Amino acid sequence: MTDAAPRRAGRTARVPGSKSITNRALLLAAAATGTSRLRLPLVSADTVAFRRALVELGFRVDAPEGDVVWEVTGTGRGPTGKSEIWCEDAGTAARFLPPFAAAGSGRFAFDGSAQLRARPLRPLADALTALGALVRTAPGGALPMTVETGGLEGGAVTVHSSMSSQFLSGLLMAAPLMRTPVIFAVDSLVSRPYITMTLALMRRFGAEVSQGPGDVIEVRPGGYGPVDLTVEPDASTASYVFAAAAVTGESVTVPGLGHGSLQGDLRFVEVLRRLGARVEVTGTGTTVTGTGRLRGGFDVDMGEISDTFMTLAAVAPLADAPITIRGVAHARLKESDRVAAVAENLRALGVGTEEGHDRITVHPGSPRGARVACRRDHRLGMAFSVLGLRVPGITLDDPSCVGKTFPGFHEELRRLFPPAAPSVSRQ
Repeated sequence: MTDAAPRRAGRTARVPGSKSITNRALLLAAAATGTSRLRLPLVSADTVAFRRALVELGFRVDAPEGDVVWEVTGTGRGPTGKSEIWCEDAGTAARFLPPFAAAGSGRFAFDGSAQLRARPLRPLADALTALGALVRTAPGGALPMTVETGGLEGGAVTVHSSMSSQFLSGLLMAAPLMRTPVIFAVDSLVSRPYITMTLALMRRFGAEVSQGPGDVIEVRPGGYGPVDLTVEPDASTASYVFAAAAVTGESVTVPGLGHGSLQGDLRFVEVLRRLGARVEVTGTGTTVTGTGRLRGGFDVDMGEISDTFMTLAAVAPLADAPITIRGVAHARLKESDRVAAVAENLRALGVGTEEGHDRITVHPGSPRGARVACRRDHRLGMAFSVLGLRVPGITLDDPSCVGKTFPGFHEELRRLFPPAAPSVSRQ
């Protein structure tokens, strides 16, 4: 994955740990028998909410070295008793914790912000019901959700995953705590790399997992053991500094994110290569170097790396030809309708777009400064901040939204690109 080109002196980005790995590892550590050490976890609104929820469920999470290391003491089983869990805005908490609770014993109530209540949970509720839990949700299958359980037996279950892979990930991680093997038949899976990540981490914690043809996954009972795990930098978050290098002609390296990464979103650098950037991926890190030209005129399916599609869409107006992004219908069900939100904000900047159910086409143009409506969506705020490196006058109506996954994002962008860092003042 290396382009033959001279390397320029570059900058090293400080990208925080992966949210996806941190929250999965927190749950797996709580399910394990013994104490696990999670090194360099992401400390952000979503992960702190997840950590707090585990404490409310009766698990011990310590930070003996500050937030450099989190120690999680698991019990080898699901939670017991009665708990009311506030998930805040964290989709992973709302999708991962109910199956974990259902594998325990008691009554557990889950709720979250208005934004999180708007996100679907019906496929998860249906699967938990099929496995033997008593599940109640709000009309339409959403939060608040109540789970009453005496543990789950296991068996065969079909998981509908066209809206989100998180339903399947949550059920998979709970499966080793069930009484008998669980055979998952997966229907219409999106964001497949996140399932690959989930299975890899489950195996790291000692789970017995096998995969058959046709998206059939079998998980055997036996629980988990404790581990010592270093959380790698977040590949979705790294997409912003990589794209910033491409649009500014600079060179940026993210150490610790290279060959062997658990995160499918590192594949975003291959999209940047199509855009005209030089890319080098090694065993110790990834470097992206801008070449001074952004090439459009291509069509790319980003369904499996949909958390990065907005990064490309936001900088696509700077390319020399239209770019079409496909396969992102499920991104309409995230923190915001991300396809519509990107199109709306690009139009506000004077950029031509065409939008379909699962696609967006962005035309080249000369964006003008304007206010970006973030919709409390961290990825919108970060993506359009990258465009702001080239377009003066872009402001965010909610710059603090980035705290969901990268509280120090604006400061890091200014450090890496001080001459042209975008304004993030409220309007």
